[in-house]
Amino acid sequence: MKETRTFISAFFMLCCVAAIACTSAIVGGHLTPDGRPLLWKHRDTGTEHNFVARVKSAIPGDADYVALFNAGDSLLREAWTGINSNGFAIMNTASYNLVPDTASYRDMEGFVMSQALKRCRSVDDFASLLDSLPKPLGVQANFGVIDAQGNGAYFETDDYGYVRFDLADAPEGYMIRTNYSCSGDTLSCGYGYIRLRNAYDLLQPHVKDSTVSPEVLTEELSKSFYHSLIGRDMLKGSDMWIIDQDFIPRYSSSASVVTDGEVMWTVIGYPPCSYALPVTLESIPASLAADPVTGRSALCDTVVARKHEVFPIKRGSGQHYIDAVRLKTYRDSCRNVSLRNYNVCRGRLSRSDFGLGRGHD
Repeated sequence: MKETRTFISAFFMLCCVAAIACTSAIVGGHLTPDGRPLLWKHRDTGTEHNFVARVKSAIPGDADYVALFNAGDSLLREAWTGINSNGFAIMNTASYNLVPDTASYRDMEGFVMSQALKRCRSVDDFASLLDSLPKPLGVQANFGVIDAQGNGAYFETDDYGYVRFDLADAPEGYMIRTNYSCSGDTLSCGYGYIRLRNAYDLLQPHVKDSTVSPEVLTEELSKSFYHSLIGRDMLKGSDMWIIDQDFIPRYSSSASVVTDGEVMWTVIGYPPCSYALPVTLESIPASLAADPVTGRSALCDTVVARKHEVFPIKRGSGQHYIDAVRLKTYRDSCRNVSLRNYNVCRGRLSRSDFGLGRGHD
């Protein structure tokens, strides 16, 4: 019986990890075409549906912000990535190799990020916020932040403290985090080591040329089925089926979001079956907003339906098997829509009508 309980616990833990395994990066402005730093989060979660909303400050001195929320979060309490009116942006990835998480008070990352978006103007402000919040924090996370002055940092944070890694100190001018922390036990704990290498390999050509743009992150990394351990892109063969294992996009992927200046480029839902739309404090595309009845984004509904076509086997271990033909069709067409949207929006960010493509809505 003890062995059975151990197996069930281990299986449950693996399932939970698969559901919340994110990939992220902070890129210095000297590596981007427009000189602005980028903050990227490829989100994985057990919640398939998200939406984007603006939160207006209720207290003098607080900032307005736009952020990604879980469907059903009608009170807008937990932000999962966002940018505020001060030019401060934040996101997180879960970490599984910090101090043992034995506390009953947990899963507070979204609340911490909402507080940060309300109160922070700079990277240093976020450090001060973490110092001031009551302990335990209820988090095990790598928080990534950038500000309007071009600063960036990761804060590898547990219940009682954090280790800060500044973008200015990064040898190559950028940093990547998945589901382990560099300050934690990297010998026997943590997840996402292969995904981190995937991201590193895919970014290198753009780092060398200083051409890391939002579309590199949303249209290459978030839509790539390159596997660094095997050494090839699994979609570039003739296989009709591929196994969903250790790619950046996963069955649990629910968004890819890049903050670039005042714009939060948002690919909502399963990124290979979705396309990028620009979000600002003044403009949220209607298809990304929550429906007043369902609490879900209309575009996310469409994209989730596509994802289930790409993962068509429902019995047994079916969710691990990808229909490569359907995936390629959706990925290629959605990538084209994204690239058109990027081209249309650049230089027109002050206009309310971006003239965007809608793909397969």
